[in-house]
Amino acid sequence: MFRRSLFGSTILAAVLVLFITGCAHQGTTRSTTRGPNIGVQITKEDGRLRIMVNGEEFTEYRYAGAPHVYFYPVIGPGGARMTRDYPMVPNSEGEEHDHPHHRSLWYSHGSVNGIDFWSEGAKAGKIVHDKFLQIKSGAEQGVVRSTCKWVAPDGTTTCTDERTFRVFARPEGERLFDFDITVHALEKDLVFGDTKEGSMAIRVAESMRLIHGKNQPGEGHIVQSTGVKDGDTWGKHADWCDYYGPVGGKTVGIAMFDHPSNPRHPTTWHVRDYGLFAANPFGLHDFEKKEKGAGDLTVAAGKSITFRYRFYIHKGTMEEAKVAERYAEYAKSK
Repeated sequence: MFRRSLFGSTILAAVLVLFITGCAHQGTTRSTTRGPNIGVQITKEDGRLRIMVNGEEFTEYRYAGAPHVYFYPVIGPGGARMTRDYPMVPNSEGEEHDHPHHRSLWYSHGSVNGIDFWSEGAKAGKIVHDKFLQIKSGAEQGVVRSTCKWVAPDGTTTCTDERTFRVFARPEGERLFDFDITVHALEKDLVFGDTKEGSMAIRVAESMRLIHGKNQPGEGHIVQSTGVKDGDTWGKHADWCDYYGPVGGKTVGIAMFDHPSNPRHPTTWHVRDYGLFAANPFGLHDFEKKEKGAGDLTVAAGKSITFRYRFYIHKGTMEEAKVAERYAEYAKSK
């Protein structure tokens, strides 16, 4: 009987040891796997910053290897790729290979002191990364602050900028980030010229287009805060604009918000049925048939100008995503 009792006690002790060890191991695993998957994680790699939200790929800030800095890819709800792959993927399939300067998500302008910083080529300017001022991951948000030089074809610097990218750790069903840019004039006045070619821009995924090829109807839609829709939205003033459509069989969208403090708010929109989506407050000659130069905006020498935008990447249509309500929240921010 003593042996049976001893045997039983030995088994019980062994089970307890295994249980305690297993619990300790499980606790260690949970803490090491869960920790890095909470919040916004930003890691620096060769020529790019990799940005994760709650352990999922969101975007990369690519600051080398192209005439402009840009964000690519941009991943939305459910892993939806929200922007076109071309020209980052030169032989991308199922996409129109037009406008190679449409690099996913970027900021540039087609006339700055007469220099074209929108297109790419020998006669175009370049927006060149200078340095990082801050790279900060966090449980609630991540921040990247950096500076760039706008370099003319002759190698001189036309102006500089300081840009802040702030991404929030939102649930899987949405992505939310702010992009603020302050452009600094140098020794002489800086003129943002009156052209439709600009400025805060995205080239949406091919499947979100309103039109494919030669006027083949697509399934995408454009809606503005004023209620103007689809093909009537080009060149119109609005607080916000939402571009939504199917990606991978599910409806998703990108809303861009123009902050009330921005010059010429509400902005005009250079938004096209083929997928270009840009806030541009300068192109009044093209948009409103005003005299050439009516949209010019001058920044005095030594001064600066700031533009602020928010991007809300969402599931569903504009109504389902409550875009107007989300803009109202943003408009209250200082």
